[in-house]
Amino acid sequence: MATGVVDFDYSGWSARYPEFSTSVSAGLAQQYFNEAQLYCDNTPCSPVTDASPGGQRAVFLNMLTAHIAALNAPLNGQPSSPLVGRINSAAEGSVSVQTQLDMPAGTAQWYTQTKYGIAYWTATAQFRMMQYVPGPVPRANPYGRF
Repeated sequence: MATGVVDFDYSGWSARYPEFSTSVSAGLAQQYFNEAQLYCDNTPCSPVTDASPGGQRAVFLNMLTAHIAALNAPLNGQPSSPLVGRINSAAEGSVSVQTQLDMPAGTAQWYTQTKYGIAYWTATAQFRMMQYVPGPVPRANPYGRF
């Protein structure tokens, strides 16, 4: 794109993630895409430089949109689950479910709640690595020349 920003393409997104095509409208999907931009920079200064249609940033944003939709959208007429985190204990008699979500900084727990989130987390690992930028090379010049 000329602007360096990815625009949301509902038809492309719903073709890639058909499980949401009946439960997530174009307007709601656009809102999820807007929310996804909080997690993946969609500006010309983004570390993900490929902002072309169908490019790397578009794929990442679509993954995040699907992740947010899976967490929030009603599916098959049922409201989204109020549970947050992983199920760490379940009982059958008198039904009991306990969840756990410990989120130390820099971990993937929020993303691992859906297959779309973990796919995003894995695919973006290269952008979470430290990038070394060397400083200027000092020059010893005791005589003030050069």
